[in-house]
Amino acid sequence: MVADALVYHPTVAHYLRFAATTVGKDKMLRLLQYFARFYSWYLLRTNGTPDAMAPWNAIKKQFGTVRKVLRYGKNIEHLKAAAAAADAKGMDPILQYAAVGRQLGYASYLTFDALALPDVLGIRKNPNVKSLTTNASRAWAVGIVFSIVAQAYTLYRLREREARLDRKDGEGVIESKRIKIERAASHLQLLSDVCDLTNPASALGWVNLDDGIVGLAGTTSSLIGIYSQWRKTA
Repeated sequence: MVADALVYHPTVAHYLRFAATTVGKDKMLRLLQYFARFYSWYLLRTNGTPDAMAPWNAIKKQFGTVRKVLRYGKNIEHLKAAAAAADAKGMDPILQYAAVGRQLGYASYLTFDALALPDVLGIRKNPNVKSLTTNASRAWAVGIVFSIVAQAYTLYRLREREARLDRKDGEGVIESKRIKIERAASHLQLLSDVCDLTNPASALGWVNLDDGIVGLAGTTSSLIGIYSQWRKTA
């Protein structure tokens, strides 16, 4: 039957594995949140009515709150990852420092984010919520910058490896293909990081970006995140 063919299709099973992960749920919600941020800005710029903008503003706000709840406690995961990176043996020193810095930056960001959560949910007002939000943005930006440094250095090392290749033998051809795959993954992560940086940079006033640019950048990095998580759950 057609229904059976659809229900038992491998893609459906893959989707269920993807949706069962917290990361998968977060990336889907993030995609909708940032697209809503862009689209509400677009409606505002094109003289959209308040009734037309209201659903998109609600999605932007409510999905953002849901994501804060989902990532509550995730700072511990990043602290553990920072400790693992610091203890790693034989790792390139620059990549090691960048990994530790990235994980500590994200851990700090999520800690400040968690401290502000009771106020966001209306459970308990916090007079320092603005300071917590600002510090969260700073920590997020620091984590992203360390990630950008790691990707830029990775691309530099890949160019060095490629320059030493001898493509006349089979081993060189295989290594060349491996480098190509690693470079594509690094470029994709670098694009995601640059897109993500627009959010804290704009929130902190480092750059003057409107919600349209931040929304599109967030939508792009969310799609990249969905693609990466989809591949991990294959």
